[in-house]
Amino acid sequence: MEFMRRIEDASIFISEKSKKVDSSGIRKVFDLAQKIEDPINLSIGQPDFDVPNDIKKEAIKAIEMGFNKYTITQGIDPLREKLADFINKKKGTKYTKDDCLITSGVSGGIALFLMSILDEDDEIIIFDPYFVMYKHLTNLFGGKPVIIDTYPNFSLSDKKREIESKITEKTKAIVINSPSNPTGKVLSKEDIFTVYEIAKSNNLLVVSDEIYDEFVYDVEFFSIASIYPDGTVLLGGFSKTYAMTGWRVGYAFGPYAIIKEMIKLQQYTFVCAPSFAQYASIKALDYDMSEYIKSYKMKRDMVFEGLKDNFDIVKPEGAFYIFPSPKGISVSVEEFVNKCISEGVLIIPGNVFSERNTHFRLSFAASDKTIEKGIEKINKVYKMFH
Repeated sequence: MEFMRRIEDASIFISEKSKKVDSSGIRKVFDLAQKIEDPINLSIGQPDFDVPNDIKKEAIKAIEMGFNKYTITQGIDPLREKLADFINKKKGTKYTKDDCLITSGVSGGIALFLMSILDEDDEIIIFDPYFVMYKHLTNLFGGKPVIIDTYPNFSLSDKKREIESKITEKTKAIVINSPSNPTGKVLSKEDIFTVYEIAKSNNLLVVSDEIYDEFVYDVEFFSIASIYPDGTVLLGGFSKTYAMTGWRVGYAFGPYAIIKEMIKLQQYTFVCAPSFAQYASIKALDYDMSEYIKSYKMKRDMVFEGLKDNFDIVKPEGAFYIFPSPKGISVSVEEFVNKCISEGVLIIPGNVFSERNTHFRLSFAASDKTIEKGIEKINKVYKMFH
């Protein structure tokens, strides 16, 4: 008998794993933005400066010289060699190029790492608030996100007992993100050592997302890779520091067995990072971005000072996000955010990044004028509800 199926509703084919992944709340705000004329956009996590000209020229040169084909899966040797030296000097590690994989952005690195280690129902410890991909990709690849609340100060050093209580025989790894998206929190040495001691004593991997490591203000950045090299997969990239968000070049350093597996899986997924952008990234590592970082510290101060009277805020120590909670308003944060958006200010509701819905994320990766206008309107909306 011939088997026949009539497709009347294609949604019947959607996998249960895929259904566990929510459409990004950030994308929903982007969709709303299309309906607003001249919005004040404080939603997007993308530097407001362009790729420096010297780096652009290197990309153009690579294209014109014919570097437009596939590269080897793990990335070109000159970039991996230079990156290893760069990271070792900066973070006190001892990597070689063989410990390195060039990924399609940090997002690609997160996906490859989780695919490499997760069996069905394996557990990943994630700290709340979190970058959206950690939870959803863990679900997508069959794992179980174990969420640990870090409110109100987003520190980890006082969470040791709680973290230890959540570890089971199914726990595979702990995810940390410093500086953090969405809070701007930079984990202290004490925070890092807390994670290190737990991971080492329980034979767990740590994946450390350090994509914002250049955007650090007032405090010292400390990488767990410097003290736990055998158990850490360090992720970073060029998107934020050099405004190369669309070029999709990231990197992963870590234990050879994990990196080797990630390379194998990249063959069947991303294939390789864009070739011209890999060559331009070699040039980027020589470029001094300190003036740009200095300007972002000033933007941070502008936002914090402008909002602190009406909002509870942990002052960001890094990245380019701030995570405020309105003081004593008469409506939910969701209603507050929707009102801001209707007034033309694009911000992201906190439940996109959290199991709570008490805060919102604002990106200060914008011009000073845009930030000033945004602060004025957000405070205006606050007064409507207070």
